[in-house]
Amino acid sequence: MNISEVVVFVIYLCFMLGIGVYFFVRSKDGGDKAYFLGGRQMGAWVSALSAGASDMSAWVLMGLPASIYVAGIGQAWIAIGLSIGYAISWLVQAPRLRRFTIVANDSITVPQYLTNRFLSKSKALQVICAVIFLVAYTVYAASSMKACGTLFHTVIGIDTTTAMYIATGIIVCYTFLGGFNAVCWTDFFQGLLMLAALLIAPIFALGIINGGGAAMSFSDMPAGYWNLFENWKDVVSGLGWGLGYFGMPHIIVRFMSLESQKSLKKSAKIGITWNVLIVIFSVAAGCIGHVLLGDIADSSTVFIQMVRKIFPGVISGVLLSAILAASMSTADSQLLASASAFASDVYKPILRKNKAGDKEMLWIGRAVVLAISIAALLIASNPNAGSIMDLVSNAWGVFGAAFGPTILLSLFWKRFTFSGAVSGILVGAAVDVLWFAFLSSTGIYEIIPAFFASTVAAVVVSLLSKKPDKEVEELFDKAVSFTEE
Repeated sequence: MNISEVVVFVIYLCFMLGIGVYFFVRSKDGGDKAYFLGGRQMGAWVSALSAGASDMSAWVLMGLPASIYVAGIGQAWIAIGLSIGYAISWLVQAPRLRRFTIVANDSITVPQYLTNRFLSKSKALQVICAVIFLVAYTVYAASSMKACGTLFHTVIGIDTTTAMYIATGIIVCYTFLGGFNAVCWTDFFQGLLMLAALLIAPIFALGIINGGGAAMSFSDMPAGYWNLFENWKDVVSGLGWGLGYFGMPHIIVRFMSLESQKSLKKSAKIGITWNVLIVIFSVAAGCIGHVLLGDIADSSTVFIQMVRKIFPGVISGVLLSAILAASMSTADSQLLASASAFASDVYKPILRKNKAGDKEMLWIGRAVVLAISIAALLIASNPNAGSIMDLVSNAWGVFGAAFGPTILLSLFWKRFTFSGAVSGILVGAAVDVLWFAFLSSTGIYEIIPAFFASTVAAVVVSLLSKKPDKEVEELFDKAVSFTEE
């Protein structure tokens, strides 16, 4: 155990808690819109980096480098797919989504937007979305908690399960206290830290390799390790990861929270640049780490071991805090998105018949944060739960397939109907789960067939159902032409 690293970890965690307390004191009377969406007052830098940080969980520092370390550069297609999908979501999806959610009765959650988009009185879509959110986000959050456990166990020697409980407690505290503002601001700082760590570590590692301090040479790698096109399934599945962005609630809610369309354009430039740098250097960490370290027992610790080999305790503590940042920045966003979905889309309109006040809504949201955290901890501590990358890919596939086609169609197709939206979400989620359960042996990532099936179902059912009412079409036209004063 390195005392310097431990001290840095403690300082970092206290800083994150401090942000939660600050926003709790500052905006405790802001109501559910402030707690769940920050009052639509997020600036360009905060929105861009918090969107990126909430996306790039610990898998970008542990899961993806581990895949590259083990299987070679062919796994870089995941990074390529993510970069393409992220850019398209910012440039094409984000501008319309922000306008549409404002026009659709100032919606503050994705399920609420989809219901308001069709001027529907039915709560079926909100309930379906909330259920999928709760299940998928619990799995997703478990991956972040598992990463925290691995980090603390490797660096400090603390029991893995105990470490998960400590990290989860801190995440819950600042999410519980400060809501969306706290989540976005902590993600902003964590996004900067993640980028710095991934830029610094591979560059210094290359210096050591060039100086003859590596365990092996680049030419010693297994056959096919440097072949980007080694396996066509890696290419297809990797590119398929990009589809997930169109339906990822905790990411696209950042589009909704921006203070203006002008800020959105600036955020897009910042966010896309950050994303491309992150995934490039994540891939670099995997292959450079393999050369520097040689064979290691646990591939998920390649970044950890590389940093500890290169830097002294204080610096390594700062850089390894990036893994905490990656884990926490995603977990807090997922917890808040789940809480907002249940509180705003199930509890208030259905269980309380719109009689719940702001204070009651806040406490219900916080109760959901706590409940999902406990469930995620149980999954993460289960030795049969799978790797960090496995948990992320499962949740990513469900979200992308279920919500991606429906959200895109709602923004760009005037003829789209409420029935089509419900069908698209249900079919996407079902096909994704069934493909994973019975056809994962094909080697094709389940999001690809599920995204296609969801799109077909949404389009076919919309064409077979009654044309949208005049008021719904007028809402669509108003959203398309909407401009801010």
